Amino acid sequence: MPLTRFFTVAIAGLSTCAALVLSGCDNSILEATPRDQLSNRAVFADPNLAEASLNDIYRGVGHGLNGTTLWSLTDDGHNTRFGGTTQHMQSLITPSSLGTMGGGRFDHYLWGPLYKSIRNTNIFLTQIDSATFDETRRLRMKGEAFFLRAYFYHNLLRIYGGVPIIKQVYELDDDFVIARNSFEQTVEAVVADADSAAALLPVAQSATALGRATKGAALTLKARTLMYAASDLANLNPGRLPETGYTTPGDRAAKWRRAQAAAKSVIDLGVYSLFRGNPAQGENTADNYAALWLNPTNSEVIFGRYFLASRGTVDIPNVGRYDGPNGYHNWGSNTPTQNLVDAYRMADGSKFSWNNPVHAASPYANRDPRFYATIHFDGSKWVPRPSDAVALDPVGIIQTFTKVTLPNGNTVPGLDSRAGPIENWNGTYSGYYKRKAINPAVDHQFVSQEVPWYFFRYAEVLFDYAEASIELGDEAAARSAINQVRRRAGMPAIDGAFTGAALRDEYRNERRIELVFEEQRYFDARRWMIAPQAFGEAAHGIDITAQATNALDRSTYRNYTYKLIDVEPRAWNDRMYFNPIPRDEMNRNSLLKQNPGY
Repeated sequence: MPLTRFFTVAIAGLSTCAALVLSGCDNSILEATPRDQLSNRAVFADPNLAEASLNDIYRGVGHGLNGTTLWSLTDDGHNTRFGGTTQHMQSLITPSSLGTMGGGRFDHYLWGPLYKSIRNTNIFLTQIDSATFDETRRLRMKGEAFFLRAYFYHNLLRIYGGVPIIKQVYELDDDFVIARNSFEQTVEAVVADADSAAALLPVAQSATALGRATKGAALTLKARTLMYAASDLANLNPGRLPETGYTTPGDRAAKWRRAQAAAKSVIDLGVYSLFRGNPAQGENTADNYAALWLNPTNSEVIFGRYFLASRGTVDIPNVGRYDGPNGYHNWGSNTPTQNLVDAYRMADGSKFSWNNPVHAASPYANRDPRFYATIHFDGSKWVPRPSDAVALDPVGIIQTFTKVTLPNGNTVPGLDSRAGPIENWNGTYSGYYKRKAINPAVDHQFVSQEVPWYFFRYAEVLFDYAEASIELGDEAAARSAINQVRRRAGMPAIDGAFTGAALRDEYRNERRIELVFEEQRYFDARRWMIAPQAFGEAAHGIDITAQATNALDRSTYRNYTYKLIDVEPRAWNDRMYFNPIPRDEMNRNSLLKQNPGY
């Protein structure tokens, strides 16, 4: 009996018997069917109810469009509200205090909510075989359920390592005490479910089923999981346990071959390609890259979550208001760091350096086109100001400078700085705002845009294939895959001069830039075991000053100075490679083994 129904019936029975204790208890009353619930038999007898049940499970996949994001827990970002992020970024979380990742916006990475979703998926999978409606529809839904269970377990794997693999539906009288499976067993459980899903799912869903899993989504999930399994963290981390990695590295090449083959299987489907918003523009990549999130039904999306205004604004994350400039009455919550900005290459492919006087004099000139589609910086062109601010900036230019000094000695702060005259409580500390995935045609102060969240897109598949190829020594194949993404970005190709460690480093930087803000860096830095360097360094920003004849006329600004500053101290402890299992979960299950260092 489902737990919800059990408690409904039990409580009703107690209250009824108490009321009738003098005259006897009529047991027939206890057998009444609850009017606010449906039995499994009723749900799976009706394809629409079964579909609704499956739709509810999809909600557990979460998304990354929140006021606090996973990328602001990396060297790419800084959260201006400090909502538990400092605790995380200084390696101070404990099993009793997880900081910002303790729940809510991060439920899709948290032990309890993920196991709740897994239980719901297990219920679905135990019932769907008995359904008697259309076989094609039934098998498609079964495939989606396999995919969802694999996705939930892959999130548990990424956050905690090996976890208890549960495929049965526990009831109240069952033994809930179960030990963790090994890292390897958890990997294989995800792969098995992904394979089952791929065997049942169509290559493409119908136009009315946007956001449902497909064969490509299942194969991409398999490729990502196998790549994690082949990475350094799972094989070389000296503190690993059977639950947090392979106890011996074994045949690393065999693991990379599995990951490479899995990525190749997605490529070979032949249904995905890198998006170009307007092919007639050619490689006008700043526009094309920006348009990727404004054209949600494009050739690059493999699996995404979509938000519709028709469902009401409560269901739509207002990413523009969360992260947009405060000088537009937005909140500036998750802001890019100087650490990230410095990682963008010059337009000719060379590295940016503050030690280069040309670069230092104009740090935002001649950069990778994706920089201009991803980050708001001082001087970048945006949209007209709100009506109460347009007189202060008739053109719509981002102003994050600390101050400009006028001929009379007066100073004026930038409209989008923390001292700005429009709103001075919610500006950036780093000198930057997020531009990527924010629609310039929407007034984000009042309206939530229908921005999608992409869990998987084709660029990631090409990168997965490239990474496995690098580790296998197939550098020509790796360069070919990387250059497909760079070509769409308008960047010069990586040639044969990049080999060995240089090729690996350039690939990793390319992956960081292309997939920035997409919940990749948090895991990539860990699995590559570069987190001590990447996350142990302070979050940096920029302090900009200038002189001007007229504060309203940007063309009169001169004598810019750029000073690097620290906006948040950070510290890394190796225990942070995995999160701790929450204390409540440890107390419920005596067989659970806590992750190292906690």
